[in-house]
Amino acid sequence: MPNIGTVLREEITRLSRKETRSQVEPARKAVAQQRKDIAELKRRVAQLERQVALLSRKALGALPAAKAEAVAKGFRFSAARLQAMRARMELSANDLGKLLGVSTQSIYNWEAEKARPRQDQLAKLAAVRGLGKREVAARLEQLQAAEAMAAAKA
Repeated sequence: MPNIGTVLREEITRLSRKETRSQVEPARKAVAQQRKDIAELKRRVAQLERQVALLSRKALGALPAAKAEAVAKGFRFSAARLQAMRARMELSANDLGKLLGVSTQSIYNWEAEKARPRQDQLAKLAAVRGLGKREVAARLEQLQAAEAMAAAKA
Protein backbone atom coordinates (compact mmCIF):
# COMPACT_ATOMS: atom_id res chain seq x y z
CA MET A 1 0.00 0.00 0.00
CA PRO A 2 1.53 3.32 -1.14
CA ASN A 3 2.23 6.04 1.32
CA ILE A 4 -0.13 9.04 1.04
CA GLY A 5 2.87 11.41 1.05
CA THR A 6 4.44 9.64 -1.93
CA VAL A 7 1.18 9.68 -3.89
CA LEU A 8 0.65 13.35 -3.09
CA ARG A 9 4.24 14.26 -4.12
CA GLU A 10 3.89 12.36 -7.45
CA GLU A 11 0.57 14.07 -8.18
CA ILE A 12 2.03 17.50 -7.42
CA THR A 13 5.05 16.74 -9.64
CA ARG A 14 2.78 15.60 -12.49
CA LEU A 15 0.57 18.68 -12.23
CA SER A 16 3.53 21.06 -12.03
CA ARG A 17 5.12 19.50 -15.14
CA LYS A 18 1.82 19.78 -16.97
CA GLU A 19 1.43 23.44 -15.98
CA THR A 20 5.06 24.23 -16.83
CA ARG A 21 4.67 22.59 -20.24
CA SER A 22 1.51 24.60 -20.99
CA GLN A 23 3.29 27.86 -20.17
CA VAL A 24 6.63 27.08 -21.82
CA GLU A 25 5.22 25.81 -25.13
CA PRO A 26 3.97 29.25 -26.37
CA ALA A 27 7.34 30.79 -25.48
CA ARG A 28 9.13 28.00 -27.33
CA LYS A 29 6.99 28.63 -30.42
CA ALA A 30 7.64 32.38 -30.19
CA VAL A 31 11.40 31.80 -29.98
CA ALA A 32 11.29 29.51 -33.01
CA GLN A 33 9.39 32.16 -34.99
CA GLN A 34 11.84 34.87 -33.91
CA ARG A 35 14.77 32.74 -35.03
CA LYS A 36 13.14 32.33 -38.43
CA ASP A 37 12.59 36.09 -38.62
CA ILE A 38 16.21 36.78 -37.64
CA ALA A 39 17.48 34.37 -40.30
CA GLU A 40 15.29 36.07 -42.91
CA LEU A 41 16.55 39.50 -41.83
CA LYS A 42 20.15 38.33 -42.06
CA ARG A 43 19.53 37.06 -45.58
CA ARG A 44 17.92 40.38 -46.49
CA VAL A 45 20.83 42.39 -45.04
CA ALA A 46 23.33 40.25 -46.95
CA GLN A 47 21.36 40.78 -50.16
CA LEU A 48 21.22 44.55 -49.59
CA GLU A 49 24.95 44.67 -48.84
CA ARG A 50 25.63 42.88 -52.13
CA GLN A 51 23.41 45.40 -53.93
CA VAL A 52 25.19 48.34 -52.28
CA ALA A 53 28.57 46.90 -53.21
CA LEU A 54 27.43 46.35 -56.80
CA LEU A 55 25.98 49.84 -57.09
CA SER A 56 29.04 51.47 -55.56
CA ARG A 57 31.27 49.53 -57.96
CA LYS A 58 29.07 50.66 -60.84
CA ALA A 59 29.09 54.26 -59.63
CA LEU A 60 32.84 54.30 -59.16
CA GLY A 61 33.37 52.30 -62.35
CA ALA A 62 31.11 54.63 -64.31
CA LEU A 63 33.33 57.54 -63.38
CA PRO A 64 36.14 56.64 -65.78
CA ALA A 65 33.75 55.43 -68.45
CA ALA A 66 32.17 58.87 -68.61
CA LYS A 67 35.54 60.45 -69.33
CA ALA A 68 37.07 57.68 -71.43
CA GLU A 69 36.44 59.69 -74.58
CA ALA A 70 38.55 62.51 -73.10
CA VAL A 71 41.49 60.13 -72.97
CA ALA A 72 40.85 59.04 -76.53
CA LYS A 73 40.85 62.71 -77.59
CA GLY A 74 44.35 63.20 -76.23
CA PHE A 75 44.38 63.66 -72.49
CA ARG A 76 47.96 64.43 -71.67
CA PHE A 77 49.55 63.55 -68.38
CA SER A 78 51.74 66.01 -66.57
CA ALA A 79 53.30 65.43 -63.17
CA ALA A 80 53.12 69.14 -62.34
CA ARG A 81 49.41 69.24 -63.19
CA LEU A 82 48.81 66.16 -61.05
CA GLN A 83 50.50 67.87 -58.11
CA ALA A 84 48.50 71.05 -58.73
CA MET A 85 45.24 69.11 -58.96
CA ARG A 86 45.99 67.29 -55.73
CA ALA A 87 46.80 70.59 -54.01
CA ARG A 88 43.70 72.29 -55.42
CA MET A 89 41.44 69.48 -54.19
CA GLU A 90 43.36 69.27 -50.89
CA LEU A 91 43.87 65.54 -51.34
CA SER A 92 46.58 63.42 -49.82
CA ALA A 93 48.35 60.96 -52.06
CA ASN A 94 46.60 58.19 -50.14
CA ASP A 95 43.14 59.68 -50.81
CA LEU A 96 43.88 60.21 -54.49
CA GLY A 97 45.18 56.66 -54.67
CA LYS A 98 41.92 55.37 -53.18
CA LEU A 99 39.91 57.36 -55.72
CA LEU A 100 41.93 56.03 -58.61
CA GLY A 101 42.33 52.52 -57.29
CA VAL A 102 46.13 52.68 -57.15
CA SER A 103 48.68 52.71 -54.35
CA THR A 104 50.00 55.80 -52.64
CA GLN A 105 53.45 54.97 -53.98
CA SER A 106 52.12 55.06 -57.54
CA ILE A 107 50.92 58.63 -56.99
CA TYR A 108 54.32 59.65 -55.64
CA ASN A 109 56.07 57.96 -58.57
CA TRP A 110 53.81 59.75 -61.08
CA GLU A 111 54.47 63.09 -59.43
CA ALA A 112 58.23 62.45 -59.39
CA GLU A 113 58.04 61.40 -63.06
CA LYS A 114 59.51 58.00 -62.21
CA ALA A 115 56.49 56.33 -63.78
CA ARG A 116 53.53 57.15 -65.97
CA PRO A 117 49.92 56.09 -65.45
CA ARG A 118 48.47 53.44 -67.73
CA GLN A 119 45.66 54.23 -70.16
CA ASP A 120 42.86 53.13 -67.80
CA GLN A 121 44.45 55.12 -64.99
CA LEU A 122 44.62 58.16 -67.26
CA ALA A 123 40.88 57.81 -67.84
CA LYS A 124 40.30 57.77 -64.09
CA LEU A 125 42.56 60.79 -63.67
CA ALA A 126 40.61 62.65 -66.32
CA ALA A 127 37.37 61.82 -64.55
CA VAL A 128 38.65 62.94 -61.15
CA ARG A 129 40.05 66.11 -62.67
CA GLY A 130 36.53 67.08 -63.71
CA LEU A 131 35.16 66.77 -60.18
CA GLY A 132 34.89 69.45 -57.53
CA LYS A 133 36.05 69.28 -53.92
CA ARG A 134 32.62 68.31 -52.61
CA GLU A 135 32.17 65.53 -55.16
CA VAL A 136 35.62 64.17 -54.37
CA ALA A 137 34.85 64.28 -50.63
CA ALA A 138 31.55 62.46 -51.23
CA ARG A 139 33.27 59.74 -53.27
CA LEU A 140 35.91 59.30 -50.57
CA GLU A 141 33.16 58.92 -47.98
CA GLN A 142 31.51 56.28 -50.16
CA LEU A 143 34.78 54.39 -50.46
CA GLN A 144 35.42 54.57 -46.72
CA ALA A 145 31.88 53.36 -46.00
CA ALA A 146 32.37 50.45 -48.39
CA GLU A 147 35.71 49.62 -46.73
CA ALA A 148 34.07 49.78 -43.30
CA MET A 149 31.33 47.41 -44.45
CA ALA A 150 33.89 45.01 -45.86
CA ALA A 151 35.88 45.15 -42.64
CA ALA A 152 32.73 44.54 -40.61
CA LYS A 153 31.98 41.42 -42.66
CA ALA A 154 35.43 40.01 -42.03
